[in-house]
Amino acid sequence: MSNPAFKFDHVHIISETPRASAEWYVTMFGATIAADTVARGAPQIFVALGGTTILIRGRRPGEEPLPARLVRQYADFSSHNAWGTDHFGFMYQGDLTAFCEALRVKGVHFPVELKRGVGGSLLCYVAAPDGVSIELMQC
Repeated sequence: MSNPAFKFDHVHIISETPRASAEWYVTMFGATIAADTVARGAPQIFVALGGTTILIRGRRPGEEPLPARLVRQYADFSSHNAWGTDHFGFMYQGDLTAFCEALRVKGVHFPVELKRGVGGSLLCYVAAPDGVSIELMQC
């Protein structure tokens, strides 16, 4: 049994263009901007999607963020090939193939095209702003 004292709260992304990144989630996934604030000298935007918060913030004074490593395809998997978070995922309730086609029309890049995963479910990876990879899995 999982520890009931914990509840997942947010994913935190550092962005060179936080407003544009937040708008990308709104445009591509239908997310909503829950708050648009400034914290520690940097824009901080709270994006609500799928019951969680994607917190997107800009560069804080004194920070010099390194570029993200892009995801790449290997023989039968994909990876950023770096320690730390590789991607985050959303379950999609609906026709994932049709949703991905709509994303493609909007210009979204898929580093991993639609395929059947290990358990047989349909999945793909979307290249989001800031070097972020998002796995979409059909429910």
